[in-house]
Amino acid sequence: MITKKLLLISTLLSTSLFAQFNSSISKITPDIKKRMIEGNSWRKGCPVALADLRYIQVDHLDFTDNISTGEIIVHKDVAKEVVGIFEELYNMNYAINQMHLVSDFNGDDWKSIEADNTSAFNCRPTTGNKKKWSKHSYGKAIDINPIANPYISKSGKISHKASLKYRKRVHKDLSNLKDRAVLLPNDPATKAFKSHGWKWGGDWHTIKDYQHFVKK
Repeated sequence: MITKKLLLISTLLSTSLFAQFNSSISKITPDIKKRMIEGNSWRKGCPVALADLRYIQVDHLDFTDNISTGEIIVHKDVAKEVVGIFEELYNMNYAINQMHLVSDFNGDDWKSIEADNTSAFNCRPTTGNKKKWSKHSYGKAIDINPIANPYISKSGKISHKASLKYRKRVHKDLSNLKDRAVLLPNDPATKAFKSHGWKWGGDWHTIKDYQHFVKK
C-alpha cells in the first residue's frame, strides 16, 4: 500500500517541476493605478502610498493542474520575498485556485473570498474593527485559497458556505489539488511563509484565520 508520504512525493513530480517559474515585479503603472482606484482598493487617505507598493506577477499551479499567471500587489519592502515564497509554493506543487487583484472584485473582500481568490493589498479596515487598518492596507498580508482556509470567528462561525466542510483541518486525499490547498501547521506551504518570518492566522488562539499570512 502506498503511504501518504509516498503519494505526496509522487504528486510533486508533475507539471510545475518541469516548467520554469516566471515572475516579475514592477512599480504601480498608470494602468494598474486606474484599476485600483476604479476597483475601490486604493484611494486618497489610505495608509500607504502607491509609490510604496509593487505589482507582482507569478506563475502558479491552478486547480485544473495547469500553470497560470497570477497577479498580486504587496509593499515594496516584501516584494522580492513574496516572489521567493511563491516560487517555493510553485516548486512544491502547491495549487492556488486563482490570483487576481482584489480590484477585480470592487475591493470587496467578501466577493474575493467567495471566488476563492488569493490576494494581498486591499485598503480596508480589519475584520471586526472599522477604526483600525488591516495589514492588507499596507500590502503586508496575503490570503491564500480562502475557501479551503477559512476565517473562523471566536464563536466558531464560518461565513462562507463553501468553507464549512473545511472546519475540520485534515488532508483527506493528497493526490487531489484542492485537498492539498488546505493549510496545516506542518505543511510545506505553511512553513514556506513562516521561514521568511511571516505569521500565520492558523496559529491564533481566540480566532482562526487559516488563509492569512502577515509580515510585521
